[in-house]
Amino acid sequence: MTAAHGGSPFIRPPTRQPTVLTFTPSQMDFDHPPTDPIAAARAWIDEALQLPIPNPNTMYVASVGADSRPSLRAVLLRSFDADGAVFFTNHQSRKGRELAAQRHAALLMHWDHLDRQLRIEGPVEATDDAVNDEYFRERPRANQLGAWASEQSQELADRGAFNARYELFDRQFAGVDVPRPPHWGGFQVRPASIEFWQGHPARLHDRIVYRRGGNGWAVTRLYP
Repeated sequence: MTAAHGGSPFIRPPTRQPTVLTFTPSQMDFDHPPTDPIAAARAWIDEALQLPIPNPNTMYVASVGADSRPSLRAVLLRSFDADGAVFFTNHQSRKGRELAAQRHAALLMHWDHLDRQLRIEGPVEATDDAVNDEYFRERPRANQLGAWASEQSQELADRGAFNARYELFDRQFAGVDVPRPPHWGGFQVRPASIEFWQGHPARLHDRIVYRRGGNGWAVTRLYP
């Protein structure tokens, strides 16, 4: 390991300035945690949606391929309730193929402004056509055309080829509603475990994990 510009070889971000929030975040009692992790997770998500940042619903999705190698990418969380976390994508993409084959995923949402992390792991299933159609209709037309134009995760010769496909479908669907591509839809991750992480100074963080069992949720406190 070599030092950059004669300094330390380690990355040391600048000191973070306190973030001025327009609301007062709730305080979870980690010694006496709530009995319902779904409601608690939804409360954290709802508070994050109040942050003055782009895409506070950003979620990282980890999947595993047939070769047992993990893959990670950012998506946008579109709904969350007792049935799980939902996001939409091209099912022919790498993540789509891996999730369809392995049927399990790990999710992470991190909000630096709140010093919080929320982790969810569980089995995956595809959302039904009615849900897919409903959400697709809400998307801007340009995004709908992009879903047709992008052969996600496949090799692309150049930007011009991508633009040409977009223009092709723009002409094809001129004057009509853009239908949902058959390969485009949602995945729902049903929580088998939900972990809450709250940051504190000196790395003395709080961390608890809920694991679903036959009798409901069991909660355990963890070292950070």
